[in-house]
Amino acid sequence: MKIYYIYTALVTKGGADRVIAEKANWLAEHGHEVAIITDTQLGREPVFPLSQKVRLINLDIDFSKEYGHGFLMRIFMYYKLMRQYRKEMTDVLMKDRPNIVITTLGRDISFITKIKDGSKKIGEAHTTKHFIRNFHLLEQRNIIFKYLTRYFRWNMDRQVNRLDALVVLTTQDQHDWGNMIPVYVIPNSYPFYPDTPSTCENKQAIIVGRYNSAKGYNYLVDAWKLVHQKHPDWFINIFGSGEYENDIRHRINDEGLQDVIIMNPPTDHIMEEYLNSSIYVMSSVFEGFAMVLLEAMACGLPCVSFDCPYGPRNVITDGEDGILVEYLNTQALADNICKLIEDKSLRKRMGEKGRRNVLRFSRETIMPQWVELFESVTNKK
Repeated sequence: MKIYYIYTALVTKGGADRVIAEKANWLAEHGHEVAIITDTQLGREPVFPLSQKVRLINLDIDFSKEYGHGFLMRIFMYYKLMRQYRKEMTDVLMKDRPNIVITTLGRDISFITKIKDGSKKIGEAHTTKHFIRNFHLLEQRNIIFKYLTRYFRWNMDRQVNRLDALVVLTTQDQHDWGNMIPVYVIPNSYPFYPDTPSTCENKQAIIVGRYNSAKGYNYLVDAWKLVHQKHPDWFINIFGSGEYENDIRHRINDEGLQDVIIMNPPTDHIMEEYLNSSIYVMSSVFEGFAMVLLEAMACGLPCVSFDCPYGPRNVITDGEDGILVEYLNTQALADNICKLIEDKSLRKRMGEKGRRNVLRFSRETIMPQWVELFESVTNKK
């Protein structure tokens, strides 16, 4: 089967990039002809390695050209780039004639179903419906953008409804999309499963993710300030980058916590960092699925997380392999971190249980669900 993914660029050390690369690699290694079409790769190497059997097609449209101009010029530049994007995408698909085209609901969603290349078009959502394309940030700017966002959301629904299927990560998000087209739930799989888990004995915790509006690092700082008062010998490592990085650094410094909340850049060796840690902390305001929880649990770490919308409750079994705390309650987050710090046997027991429970998200369990979906869609008249 010939399967093509559409994604803006594989240049971010984030969950979606890793997931797409690993799905493409698995499918290619299992006999499928796989390609990933990017628009803004611009000659950069994919941040996660691709199998030699995966073809990377770089259209190199460079949508960053629209920035740095006035409002009207930006609109003109955007539509000019979109015309080029649509033409080049059409040329590729009409020439190659894939069986399946998977859109990640980016810019291409406005035209992908209009390309009559004979393929079945499947949407793959990497975040929840409410937070897709960062519409939630746009509508907060002013009343004009609020109404613009209503149009964008309506148009997204209209375009998605033209797909042959939509795949989401959780049953909650399946419910949010409603009864439009067939909506399937297929969660992500974990990327690694080390032979030897963490000992959970080092006096350090870990949190991984971009510095953005989703990850709630301001709540983490408030919670760790309380943890530090009781356990000054423990510290937490942050691994990430992003637009709010300087804001969070200033917040940490203002609280005098720079020696116990350590800001680190993204790393190619994140598994080793999990294995050197004893607790995973999640302070997110929302999550699409929370891949980092799978990674941490595969490494044998107990997880403490806000019970935020969508992600954590689908991974953590509260009180068994981790702890879900009241949403945005920093005191509760701190109390439960301290609970794990003070009870080594509980840490290890939850970590061991999580390592067993996370096996339901193995690649061998998840990827056959995708193959079954592809076969079902292509056989459907």
